[in-house]
Amino acid sequence: MEQLSAGQKLDQAFEELGRQKTLSFELDLDTDTASLEALDAASDPAPGEEIPAEAAELISDAKITVTVASRKPLAESGEKDLVGTALKIGHPDGDLVEYRLIGDYAYVRADVDTIGRMMGSPLPAAQDLPPEAGAVGDVLEGKWVKFSAKEMQEATAEGQGDEAAPAPAPSLDAKTQKKLMGALRGVVAREVEFKTADGDDGTEHVTATAPFRTLLTELLGEIRPLAKDLPPGMELPTDKDLKDAPDTDVTADFTLKNGELTEVDLDLAELAENSAVKKLGLTLRLSDGTAPTAPAGATELNPGELMEGFFAGQAIDEEEIDMTGLDDPEFAEDEF
Repeated sequence: MEQLSAGQKLDQAFEELGRQKTLSFELDLDTDTASLEALDAASDPAPGEEIPAEAAELISDAKITVTVASRKPLAESGEKDLVGTALKIGHPDGDLVEYRLIGDYAYVRADVDTIGRMMGSPLPAAQDLPPEAGAVGDVLEGKWVKFSAKEMQEATAEGQGDEAAPAPAPSLDAKTQKKLMGALRGVVAREVEFKTADGDDGTEHVTATAPFRTLLTELLGEIRPLAKDLPPGMELPTDKDLKDAPDTDVTADFTLKNGELTEVDLDLAELAENSAVKKLGLTLRLSDGTAPTAPAGATELNPGELMEGFFAGQAIDEEEIDMTGLDDPEFAEDEF
């Protein structure tokens, strides 16, 4: 009965998440620079394309926080029901990037000095931008700016031409979603071993363990009969594609408190099959969150001017080009 009760507890915890109208989760890559550099080296990068030490440090210390707020319970919500979304990339030195979408407007701010220093590629100072850049200077100074999300999409589409116009976002209908969830739950019941244990502060841990390749193969085997109902462009890997995937057991640790899911920990080091990768895990922390709000004092960007001015580059004055030595060159006849 332990497996059944553990699986049911996890099911109920996920159903409870779907009842929430506001949800926040933080994704933390639990790793270090040595492990990231070892993973990069195993991919055999071209000379000069190796991951910079500064980038490895940035990735290992970064945390991504996402908050979603809706008028309806999230399990019943569509895109039109969302009243606010927010994404933030944090670092021990402070927030690197923050993005919010409230109504028709998107709001952005970034610590470009820290990002440039960590990536080894300092970005230009605000005073070095061309006049056409306008409020982009506020971005470089770490201030909030805002723009119409719809106008930005239209400006981007115009710049790319008709052929590059974005297609409607793919989606699953309710009937297909129900079939898909039923199929996935069947595989989980067959292939995943559940256990429960008491934790600290009244928490309970549910661990789910399964061989990685076997689980993927079984999951995809259940999804393939539904392929005709999936959005166009979704190509599923074949069993042949998965034959080299490690079949090592992978364990996910779910922390529950009062029946609610608060954290998920996943250790991926074994999947790397690389003795130099000592630390490679993912931690997902969940909370009720606070509905995102529009920041005060944001400077408005004009998407059209941004695309045409800042990204178009500066015109070159003919007088600035040194033509010395280029007039009437003399070539020896035997050079032709």
